[in-house]
Amino acid sequence: MGNKEKVFGQKEPGADYISRFGAYVVIPNEHQQVILVQAPNGAFFLPGGEIEPGESKEETIKRELVEEVGFAGKIASYLGEAVDYFYSRHRETYYHHPAYFYLMTDWQKIGEPTEQHNQLSWHTPEEAIHLLKRGSHAWAVKQWVNQKDNDHA
Repeated sequence: MGNKEKVFGQKEPGADYISRFGAYVVIPNEHQQVILVQAPNGAFFLPGGEIEPGESKEETIKRELVEEVGFAGKIASYLGEAVDYFYSRHRETYYHHPAYFYLMTDWQKIGEPTEQHNQLSWHTPEEAIHLLKRGSHAWAVKQWVNQKDNDHA
């Protein structure tokens, strides 16, 4: 695996981009399905979100898991970094979104998510790759699948 940056989306010439760093996690269950968060607009994402000022990537994941899925857990491994360029119609803003992706195999449900507006669902890796809105999120699921396949090779 090289250090070449994985980039998704098209960078529009002349557009003014805001950088927004994120940390996300692939969480498989015992059936090797991954949990996805569906936002009110219908878009699917991996659990995680924007890294707040002064927060580590691990702290971001810990906070976002409670907010989005009501889970707590331990990070098993680092899957990699990827970047998305996208335009948010909702915020009327161009984003440069570097994101860090992790695998969490040791987790438990600790309560209901504190954010009540998302829908949660479990999907096969193939379904997840198809449903995920951001190229980087689909890439992270593929990284997990490849890692898993190599572990069993």
